[in-house]
Amino acid sequence: MKRFEITVKKDLKLKSTAGKPFALDLYTPAGAGSFPLLLFAHGFKGFKDWGHWHLLANEFASRGFAFLKFNFSHNGVTPKYPVDFADLEAFGQNNYTKELQDLDTLIHALFQRPEWLPASCDLDRLGLIGHSRGGALSILFAAREPRIKALATWAAVSDLGFLWRDKQVLEQWRQTGVHFISNARTRQQMPLYFQLYEDFQAHGEAYQVEPQLRRLQKPMLIVHGAADPGVPVAQAHQLKSWNPNAELAIIDGADHVFGGSHPFEGKELPAYAQILAEKTIAFFEKISQSPK
Repeated sequence: MKRFEITVKKDLKLKSTAGKPFALDLYTPAGAGSFPLLLFAHGFKGFKDWGHWHLLANEFASRGFAFLKFNFSHNGVTPKYPVDFADLEAFGQNNYTKELQDLDTLIHALFQRPEWLPASCDLDRLGLIGHSRGGALSILFAAREPRIKALATWAAVSDLGFLWRDKQVLEQWRQTGVHFISNARTRQQMPLYFQLYEDFQAHGEAYQVEPQLRRLQKPMLIVHGAADPGVPVAQAHQLKSWNPNAELAIIDGADHVFGGSHPFEGKELPAYAQILAEKTIAFFEKISQSPK
C-alpha cells in the first residue's frame, strides 16, 4: 500500500454569506500527482478540530486524497477559541440555510482556485463526507450540487427534524422563542432559537432527507456503527431504502463517533475509525478510478 507524505494548512479562512468567518484545514498528499478532494462536514455540536478528525484527515491524505475539514460558520466555536463553544449566540442563530450557504461559499471558493489550493487537488473528483447531522445536510447539498461527484455519510440522521419530534417541547419552544439543550461534555446550556424550526418549515421538501435522497443520482456510501447510542442503526437502513443503489456498511460494535472522543489524546486511529477510513477510502478509490 503506497503512503504519501502530508502537507497540512491549518485555519484557512473564508467568510460566510452572513459575513461571519469560518475556518478550514486542508490536508494534501505531498509530491507530484492529481488527487481527489474530499470535503468533510461535521455534525450537530461538532467542529473541525473535534476528537480524532485530524487523524482521519491524515489517513486519507496519506492514502492519496486531499481532505478538507471545516467549521460551519455558526457552529459556536471562534477563531480565538477553536475547540470551545464560545459564541453561543451564533450557535442559537444557526440553521440549515446558513449551513448550506457555507457549503455553497466553500464550493465557489474552491473553483476560484485560491492560492492555498494546490494544483494537485482535482476538482473534477470532488467528494463530500458528512457526519451525523452533517450527513443529512450533505445529502441535501449533494442532491442539488452537480460538482459533488460522490457522497459518503457517517452515522447520519435520516431526518433533519429530529430536534422537535416532541410536540409539547415544540409548543413551549414556540412560546418562549428558545429551547436549551445540554452539552454533557462542556456542561453548557446551548440555545436554539425558534428560527431554526421556522427555517426548516419554510423550505418544505427541499429540507426533507427522503425526497432528496430518492432523487440523488450519484454514488453514495452509508456507514454506521451497529452500537450507535445516539442515532440508531435503523436510520442507516432507512437511508438505504430510499436510495437502493447506495452502498451500506455497518461496523459491528462501533458507536456514533467510531471510537473517538474529545479531547482525543491518542496518536493512532481507534480501531473502529480505522475500519471507517478503510471502507470510505475503498469507496472513493473506486469512484475516482471511474471514467470522468
